[in-house]
Amino acid sequence: MSTASIPSGRKKVTTRIFRQKKAKGLPITMLTAYDYATAQAIDRAGLDAILVGDSLGMVVLGYETTLPVTMQDMLHHCKAVARGAHTAMLIGDMPFMSYQVSVLEAVRNAGRFLQEAGMDAVKLEGGRERREAVEAIVSAGIPVMGHLGLTPQSVHQLGGFQAQAKTTQAAERLMDDALQLQAAGCFALVLESIPARLGRWVSERLEIPTIGIGAGAGCDGQVLVTHDLLGLFDRFTPKFVRKYADLHGEMARAFSAFAADVESGEFPAVEHSVEMPDEDWENFLRRVDQNPQPTLAD
Repeated sequence: MSTASIPSGRKKVTTRIFRQKKAKGLPITMLTAYDYATAQAIDRAGLDAILVGDSLGMVVLGYETTLPVTMQDMLHHCKAVARGAHTAMLIGDMPFMSYQVSVLEAVRNAGRFLQEAGMDAVKLEGGRERREAVEAIVSAGIPVMGHLGLTPQSVHQLGGFQAQAKTTQAAERLMDDALQLQAAGCFALVLESIPARLGRWVSERLEIPTIGIGAGAGCDGQVLVTHDLLGLFDRFTPKFVRKYADLHGEMARAFSAFAADVESGEFPAVEHSVEMPDEDWENFLRRVDQNPQPTLAD
């Protein structure tokens, strides 16, 4: 759990609050963050949860997929987020091969997110094949958020980044996986890039909350990758993203304006400079003149 102090009048969001919001029909809000400043801004905006997603591999580190992301990458960024957030639930995304090899390794790595990185919970991808790992992690006292539908760590197996559960059989399998993850102890599920009617149908039949990303308005909450929302990631934008800003373009304009001002001599101006008292400057010049420094020629 984050050690940052909780502002007066605001409560730390917990798994219990997630359940309460679903019971009351109140939507759950979640965004990704990978650094101190972004976590601070999201927390101040009052969102329920921050996901330190392995999406950082693509939007921060420049990889083509999330697969190269390591535990060290995740722990590094989780620590920064934990220093910036006060009240949001902090969820660390378990990277590829940190929980697939063995149940023991899954529990050990999950524990590092809480013990070393200040997270409140972990997220992992997959359905029935992850049930044993989920049960073991939950038994260790670590809250687990599941993730079904488009699971980016399985991008090669899925044949690319494309919508899932669009057939009868696939939809039935997803529903069964959701029930198995719920039975295993997951406190919530991310449903990514599945038909909207299926997202609503699954959400209505689960006791635990669902967080949709490209899964329609019928989920119990919504999450987006912050870089997509802000227009910071210029490589591509998924169909399910609404851009609330175009910061990539704004940054490019600001950088160009800076370069132009430097080249024209308009920056730095007087107001951007530090001065010293005239008396000290004159004393400095006099002392230098009296004690000239040797030149390279000397």
